Amino acid sequence: MGRFAGMGNLLKVLTREIENYPHFFLDFENAQPTDGEREVWNQISAVLQDSESMLADLQAYKGAGQEIRDAIQNPNDIQLQEKAWNSVCPLVVRLKRFYEFSLRLEKALQSLLESLTCPPYTPTQHLEREQALAKEFAEILHFTLRFDELKMRNPAIQNDFSYYRRTISRNRINNMHLDIENEVNNEMANRMSLFYAEATPMLKTLSNATTHFVSENKTLPIENTTDCLSTMASVCKVMLETPEYRSRFTSEETLMFCMRVMVGVIILYDHVHPVGAFSKTSKIDMKGCIKVLKEQPPDSVEGLLNALRFTTKHLNDESTSKQIRAMLQ
Repeated sequence: MGRFAGMGNLLKVLTREIENYPHFFLDFENAQPTDGEREVWNQISAVLQDSESMLADLQAYKGAGQEIRDAIQNPNDIQLQEKAWNSVCPLVVRLKRFYEFSLRLEKALQSLLESLTCPPYTPTQHLEREQALAKEFAEILHFTLRFDELKMRNPAIQNDFSYYRRTISRNRINNMHLDIENEVNNEMANRMSLFYAEATPMLKTLSNATTHFVSENKTLPIENTTDCLSTMASVCKVMLETPEYRSRFTSEETLMFCMRVMVGVIILYDHVHPVGAFSKTSKIDMKGCIKVLKEQPPDSVEGLLNALRFTTKHLNDESTSKQIRAMLQ
């Protein structure tokens, strides 16, 4: 009898643990906007429709490394200088497009946060009721992690841009105005420089946008925003670890999408929440989230585990438990 009573208590504890974290099925594959969501949904959709072409463009970015090296090694060869310059200019125009897209994404995220945090509903109620907007929020996070992953693996971006800036300054000293300055003036170049200096520029854009949203909406408790993020992380985790939910996804891609979104929203929470995602008081079950990732094939999640290791803000704080740190070693 004692053993069964013990089992009953264990079940109670487990049920209570699950109940502590929000859990429902968020239909990432088929969610359609209701009439109430449609206006904001259309606005975000117009931004997101360009996201795949941005990623394809970034993936195809080869850089002008060889041309720049030739020009630097042969400073008196005018032809090589021109060749390097003509290779770099179209690349800078492309980099400007990525940067401008980040500004559109920033605006889109602020509109979404407005919709998903406004009273009288709780963040959980919002995400459950407005699944099409929750899906767009997820798509923004998914894009962000993929963009930053590609950018981190491509040192050519910063090399090309540095060369561009050096050449522009040199020509300014010689009073030469180049056509490209009409397209990328000094102020734009400064802003782009700050953007590309970040290891994860799109994530930085999202965390700035979220922090800005919180400080602009002083009447809205910060918890409304951070709870929206922690709820999204919990929902993704539960969907990934519950066979009944997992089986409702028709494609493997959706599982990967779900993992990326979970990691993106944890990182965002960690940047925006005063004590971050790893402390004992965090509303995200970090051990559970890391465990779910570690149960996947290593090749598919190494990049996501690295994102948690290297792009979060509070992992190395003293308040982070040794166990969590060990799980991410």
